[in-house]
Amino acid sequence: MKLSQRVQNLQPSATIALSDQAKQLAASGVDVINLTAGEPDFSTPQTIRDKAISAIQHGKVDSYTAASGILPLKKAIAAKINQQYQTDFSAANVSVTTGAKFALYLLGQALLDPGDEVLIPVPFWVSYGEQVKLAGGKPVFVYPTAKSGKVGVNDLEKQLTAHSKVLIINSPQNPTGLVYSRDELLRIAQWAADNDLALITDDIYRDLVYNQTEFHSAFEFDGRIREHTVLVSGFSKSYAMTGWRVGFIAGPIPLISKINALLGQTTSNLTAVSQYAALAAIELPESEIEKMRLTYEERLNRFYPKLMEIPGFSFPVKPQGAFYFFPDITEALKLTGITSTTEFTKQLLDEVHVALVPGEAFGQPGFVRLTYAASDDSLEESIHRIKKFMKLHM
Repeated sequence: MKLSQRVQNLQPSATIALSDQAKQLAASGVDVINLTAGEPDFSTPQTIRDKAISAIQHGKVDSYTAASGILPLKKAIAAKINQQYQTDFSAANVSVTTGAKFALYLLGQALLDPGDEVLIPVPFWVSYGEQVKLAGGKPVFVYPTAKSGKVGVNDLEKQLTAHSKVLIINSPQNPTGLVYSRDELLRIAQWAADNDLALITDDIYRDLVYNQTEFHSAFEFDGRIREHTVLVSGFSKSYAMTGWRVGFIAGPIPLISKINALLGQTTSNLTAVSQYAALAAIELPESEIEKMRLTYEERLNRFYPKLMEIPGFSFPVKPQGAFYFFPDITEALKLTGITSTTEFTKQLLDEVHVALVPGEAFGQPGFVRLTYAASDDSLEESIHRIKKFMKLHM
């Protein structure tokens, strides 16, 4: 059977592959500390689970729903967006999707023609570039020149061509935890609108910012900027609902209507029970989200200096959001004589059974990503093991 060139060129998700590898080792009896996946270590709040069970018991989830989601959920998402971003959206501006990852995939299919270019700041979430290629587009990776690690208009301008069609901004950023300020986003969003680019703002970590950092989004800006901007988000991170797979797209009605048509020809509706769970999540008291956010903030502040104590580990900037550390281990490679971060993470897993993601997966060799959405004991032990690994190889 001959496979398409499209899938032959497709790279597997590094985070999923490494997480699966770590889980397989653990299943075989190895004491693995898996810090690869971007998954909250909290259970989905009980209120959400109870509402989902009630929806099952009352026969609400036995049939197909509208491909773009049940109307009460779309109305609730629109109302939440209006509150958060000062929009005046209705349910017609919202599509509910099988996770935010599929939302991004759909946007690639809806916005890109063969040869269109998508500007993607480095480092980037692992699936951005591959999804662009699946849509026939060309990912163009934009390297920041500022010490902050964030791209600016000058960086973007250098990569702008006649084929540029879309810009993706993710803040708080996976993998670095960097958060763009309002002024930084305004300059970027204005530049995108002036150059007639569609701006996709991936706000999946919007609720997870720390130490008095303020969250802002390009979706806050009205006028011509909003006409060029599409919001992608979901319920996985803020509500600890990764397994429920609920994301959404919000934007102009002509785009959303085509997204809905794509949904009708691909997944149809996402799982009905997950939609009722998401509806319950929107109604959840903010204190429930805040409880999780404060735990992540405490871990960030506690373990950031501990990671700095590992020989050869350093940080250009302390993370401000999401739940990842992305240390520079260039000096650690020199100290150990290991040739790459990919090889470093392989040996680390083989020898001391700590699973991290190499920076190559995010377009930034010399770095590794580890999540602090893990227990304090796991984080303490992982640091102990990494120090042990360094001592053995130095």
